[in-house]
Amino acid sequence: MLGTVQKVGEVLELFTRERPEWGVSEVAKALGIPKSSAHALLATLSQIGLLKRSREGRYRLGWRILSLSQVLLATSSWREEARRAMEDLVRRYGETTHLAVLECGRVVYVEKLEGTRAVKVATTGIGVELPAHCSAVGKVLLAHRPWEEVLRIVEARGLPALTPNTITTLDELKTELQAVRERGYAYDIEEAVPELCCVAAPIRDHNGEVIAALSLSVPFYRFQQMKEEYRKAVLEATRTVSEKLGYVGEEWTRSR
Repeated sequence: MLGTVQKVGEVLELFTRERPEWGVSEVAKALGIPKSSAHALLATLSQIGLLKRSREGRYRLGWRILSLSQVLLATSSWREEARRAMEDLVRRYGETTHLAVLECGRVVYVEKLEGTRAVKVATTGIGVELPAHCSAVGKVLLAHRPWEEVLRIVEARGLPALTPNTITTLDELKTELQAVRERGYAYDIEEAVPELCCVAAPIRDHNGEVIAALSLSVPFYRFQQMKEEYRKAVLEATRTVSEKLGYVGEEWTRSR
């Protein structure tokens, strides 16, 4: 049973924006399983709506996934608290804000509010996945996971360079994550997208667990002018959200 569930996950992982459609033989080859097994998996996933079979016998993601995603978003109450803080940041600065979680070793964006200024962030959006090591939200989320888990993620996902500034070695990543954990926030200085910078901080639940990260994304030339103000604004926003979720850290109590 566990093996079957794992294979279902591997099948769904195959479907990407770059490759939204797969045939039975292609899935069998990609997963290294018999064609009969691939056919059975795809047919079953199609029957329950997670996949959709075309007249040509090829498969795409099914609309049931969208329905399930809406249930997830609607029942994540902390997301609504975070959205209010994001709306405030957009009103104050006119820059794009993101809310992200760590899922299967990758950053998944669960909310995005576009800024009102000219520059738009085209590489992100709700449901978009990106490597965790190259973004401010990703570094915040990794920094609060055990190092052994980070090593497993790197082993599975690698450290691909998205720009010349991306961290690409384990030593660099370990040093950076330790610094992020100690100071309570992370920067992305053109590490994921050229000419774009971000600052992110963690959102904690009532147990103190980091459940998400919130960031402000700003073009390089504007970020350098107001870096300290952006940092303070994001820290205040995430502190407010975390407190509304029931968390009060000792360092926050002392700072009041």
